[in-house]
Amino acid sequence: MLKTTRFWPCLAALAAGGLALGACSTDQPASANGELADLPADETVEITFESYNLGTAGAWTDTTQGLIDQFNADHPNIKVTGQPGDSAAGVAQSVQKQLLAGEAPEVAQIIFNELDYAINELGAANLTELVGQAALDEHFGGDYPFHERARVLSDWNGATYGIPYVFSTPVLWINETKLSQAGIDPATVDLTTWEAVAEVGAQVTEHTGAPSISIACIVTGGNWCMQSLFLSNGAQVLSEDRTTIGFGSDEAIEVVETFRDLAETGVLANQESNTMYESAARGDVALHVNTSAVQAMLMGGAQSEGWTLTATTLPAFGDKPVVPTNSGSTLMIFAQDPVKRAAAWEFIKFMTSQTAYEAITTKIGYLPLRSTMADEGGPLNEWVTSNPLVKPNLAQLDAISPWVSYPGSNYQQVDTVLATAIEDAVFYGADPAESMRQAAERAQELID
Repeated sequence: MLKTTRFWPCLAALAAGGLALGACSTDQPASANGELADLPADETVEITFESYNLGTAGAWTDTTQGLIDQFNADHPNIKVTGQPGDSAAGVAQSVQKQLLAGEAPEVAQIIFNELDYAINELGAANLTELVGQAALDEHFGGDYPFHERARVLSDWNGATYGIPYVFSTPVLWINETKLSQAGIDPATVDLTTWEAVAEVGAQVTEHTGAPSISIACIVTGGNWCMQSLFLSNGAQVLSEDRTTIGFGSDEAIEVVETFRDLAETGVLANQESNTMYESAARGDVALHVNTSAVQAMLMGGAQSEGWTLTATTLPAFGDKPVVPTNSGSTLMIFAQDPVKRAAAWEFIKFMTSQTAYEAITTKIGYLPLRSTMADEGGPLNEWVTSNPLVKPNLAQLDAISPWVSYPGSNYQQVDTVLATAIEDAVFYGADPAESMRQAAERAQELID
């Protein structure tokens, strides 16, 4: 198997302000024009797009299908058929099964923790070779260019394998009504650190007699933002050379202990992921950490249940800087037919265009990866001004660190091992140090 290295050094240099964006482009020779075939003008090219957003009812499906319909109307020589994915974590496995059957989707929405697997096991197209560096630069640029941190998230060994599509950062959602009822002024409350959050949660729980905080990061399915919590306390889940599991470190254990303490005092809700955000939408808790992609659901819940929703950035561990990770996905090409590859590239360009992000941001709540669309004079400025819930997410875009994909074909098992260890330590009495160190040892065996 090809040994690869994620584009971490580039992002680290960007974070330090010591590297120009141009230096983050490919370090391999690339054809300026790529190898794309010409699309025939006298026939219709049919392609399939597998998307987990199409498998989620409501704003996700409606928005995604609306964009597919718009693309088809604007491109009479291309017909895209949407194919729902069972879940975000299931698309890569679905693509694998279809590849074996010779019926893989031409384009798939792949979550970032499957990047290693999609490139090295599934054979996602190298876009630097396929479309050429000039075409990539043109697409990433324009009047509203991709944010410099977003555009490199699907780069691998100096080449681009996907176009980042939709993602968010972890957001602290606030039920201001719940705070006010507990005697806390939402306008002045301090929620900048986990210590402060614990104090606020304790006051609300004392008033209500029920858990007041829920955190999607610490249960199964939340490993993408658990990585953010680890990083914010100086821990890593994987070494930069991609050989050593890191979540058995003292710093990682300290993070788990923080939330174990919240659970033991009755402040932290013990719920699975879907129940958690549905409960938050009903107004059951005062504070809820989750992706901004639940914005529409929380807004709807606040309106129907009569409570006030606001949001802020992720809390810090003491005076350490917050390091948000990104959830979400990239669009990759798995087509083998040259003409279908050309059609797939046209579709991916549209789905990551200004037009697409106007719909994706306003209707779902994902970040506009062409972030200057939110600046004064941009097409999203008025909407962002009138919808301040998106502002914490935009602010954290400047500091994002990539959602790490584990090497090899056992990446899902590693996530399961980690999630189980965290849940056992936080909610079910396992010793955090023993649980996390044993999990790290087991995960190491899975990637060796």
